[in-house]
Amino acid sequence: MSKGNLTRRGVLKTGAVAGAGLALPTYLSAQDSGFTNAPSGATVTLGFNVPQSGPYADEGADELRAYELAVDHLNGTGADNGMLETFKYADGSGTVLKGSGVLGKKVEFVTGDTQTKSDAARASAKSMIEKDGAIMITGGSSSGVAVAVQALCQEAGVIFMAGLTHANDTTGKDKRANGFRHFFNSYMSGAALAPILAAQYGSDRKAYHLTADYNWGYTTEEAIRSSTEAMGWETVGTVLTPLTQTDFSSYITPVLQSDADVLVLNHYGGNMVNSLTNAVQFGLRDRMVNGKKFEIVVPLYSELMARGAGSNIAGILGSQNWDWKLENQLGAKYSGTNAFVQSFGTKYGFPPSQAAHTCYVQTLLYADAVERAGSFAPCAVVDALEGFSFDGMGNGPTLYRGEDHQCFKDVIVVRGKENPENEFDLVEIVEVTPVEQVTYAPDHPQFAGGALGSCNNGA
Repeated sequence: MSKGNLTRRGVLKTGAVAGAGLALPTYLSAQDSGFTNAPSGATVTLGFNVPQSGPYADEGADELRAYELAVDHLNGTGADNGMLETFKYADGSGTVLKGSGVLGKKVEFVTGDTQTKSDAARASAKSMIEKDGAIMITGGSSSGVAVAVQALCQEAGVIFMAGLTHANDTTGKDKRANGFRHFFNSYMSGAALAPILAAQYGSDRKAYHLTADYNWGYTTEEAIRSSTEAMGWETVGTVLTPLTQTDFSSYITPVLQSDADVLVLNHYGGNMVNSLTNAVQFGLRDRMVNGKKFEIVVPLYSELMARGAGSNIAGILGSQNWDWKLENQLGAKYSGTNAFVQSFGTKYGFPPSQAAHTCYVQTLLYADAVERAGSFAPCAVVDALEGFSFDGMGNGPTLYRGEDHQCFKDVIVVRGKENPENEFDLVEIVEVTPVEQVTYAPDHPQFAGGALGSCNNGA
């Protein structure tokens, strides 16, 4: 991958020298240490692989901000200690991280642009591992990217701490032993949203789905369809839309011609902003169909997307992994939220998105697992994270389930504010769905296929 797509923060690592000055990739020179890219100097390198271009670039930018903040806190160079002050284990004790690096090593990092494309993301991650000695890869705002990079990390023998990935596949049929997801998933959105949709819109509804044409779109449509049909809704149309689409006008006309009275937009990022804008421009929100007011549902969205959609987001129901107002509105159960918001706001001047939150948390969870394991070896990290229960990271009590490496925690149902007070407060929390309501068996049909397999230490 070109140097323009991969930048280095900190000291450049070089590989061992062989023959006539040929520099071997770092991972080939680490064999004596027993695992890929075993750090031997005073630093350790993490790889932050995010969409810096493409339809999810806004999320990628916020992810990078959060990663830099996490590194500040791990190295003790931030204005404060952020969630290091609130991160607790199930027994109530605090994290072993002290802001002095990880296992005595200063944390360095490299960044790459996934372009929201699986091939580009794999190439970027591969370069980080082979050329820059990254011992852990994290990031992404697309489930297609997450699945591709997770598979690469499994093959290479490094840990993958997924960023924003919502498709069931990431910890379902495409799960890997070296991969871990903190973000919630499509099934959880469906389980949390369905009761709210029934209560507010009724059980006699006809839904039309526009769905992003990749694995996240497929599993989100499936989850929302199954949960809404179970409560009485009828699905009258489903249409796939390209991830590269920017104008959705041609997809809205068939909705008008159907007898649907609900449009479900299984879109994210810039796609959702554009499709929602087109739907409003076509007058969908002013229509009466089947004697009911037409409604629009966006199963997954964020404050960043709400900002892009502007007034069009008002009244739209959806779900989120986290919201920066959680602790202020719902109390100490969601401790850690204010500490993170304070740190992020001090550094950048505005509150963080859910993408920023999950990436920051994943970085700290990885570093903490390394410290508890006393080793950077991937299999040691896997052992430390499987079945790990923690709190104080903004979501309440959370479990990293061993069977699939999925985090289980409460899920937030949100709605776009009708009268927002400022540009950063566009979403209101409607309800917090308890973790018990969104928990499923590891072999649930929506997660069928694939095997976690064994961890891989690589070299």
